[in-house]
Amino acid sequence: MPDTAVDCRTAVTAQAAPERAGIERVVGRLRRIGAALPPADGVAVFNRIYLAVTEAVRDRLGDGYFADPPAVAELDTVFARRYLRAVAADAAGREPPACWRPLFALRAHPGVHPLQFALAGMAAHIQHDLPLAVLDTCRRRGCEPAVIEEDYRRINRVLAEVEAAVREQLMPGPDLLELAEPLTHLLGVWSVAAAREGAWSAADALWELRHLPDAARAFTIALDASVGLLGRALLLPLGALLPSGPDDGPAAPPAGRPDDGPDDRPGTGRNAPATAAARLPEARNRTAGGTDAGGAAAAGGDQAQLECSGLPSA
Repeated sequence: MPDTAVDCRTAVTAQAAPERAGIERVVGRLRRIGAALPPADGVAVFNRIYLAVTEAVRDRLGDGYFADPPAVAELDTVFARRYLRAVAADAAGREPPACWRPLFALRAHPGVHPLQFALAGMAAHIQHDLPLAVLDTCRRRGCEPAVIEEDYRRINRVLAEVEAAVREQLMPGPDLLELAEPLTHLLGVWSVAAAREGAWSAADALWELRHLPDAARAFTIALDASVGLLGRALLLPLGALLPSGPDDGPAAPPAGRPDDGPDDRPGTGRNAPATAAARLPEARNRTAGGTDAGGAAAAGGDQAQLECSGLPSA
């Protein structure tokens, strides 16, 4: 008599294989992004976490953990594309959606701790991108959100394991106790579980508004803007990551503004102290208002938000 359990696992693995290929492509893209960035870059910090999460979900597709592996694989792939589009937009000199702008703008700020970069990236991706990805997946599969809700909750447990490891790795050690207190506060006011609950509620609301395009568009733009404000709050500089004494010399130049010239130490200006700023790349020369260093406005900001939202522009 055949082993039914083994047969079921084989069937599940075969069923998930085509969609798993999509996740493998996402994993490859995330690895290339990480390899091209300095480790201390704020986007690189989030990218490492997102890679770990994506690999964890991928690894559970074939072991019977999910009720509908193909749906999970499709959701994961559709979800990832929104982050990848934000990375591509920034690399091309275009504004990413408002929810992603704080992370890209402050990615090299010397007073922002890696844990803050991680939280801001997760907030943007979960609280804005995820509800839109749920909506896109349901439209593609011709199903209501309730059909994939069980597996959505199962992903929460996978994320909880990764989140715990991330917090342990990124929290400062005992030598930076002054910095640990505000970071602990940030961890107390934002969590992956709460963010995913909010994302599911937003997906439900968008599903109810699917026949009201104007209302759905307004909801999506407001969601993008509000998550962008949250990102700026999460990235509030908490001070230099390494303590500096009164005789260390003048402060490092602000992110995005070059100093007087090179120094013997890689990544520093001529008069910059050997603080965390020396280990971080310069930020993009872009102002909060969406202009570049030369004052040229980034064209089509509102239109770009609509395009990234997946909603019609008019």
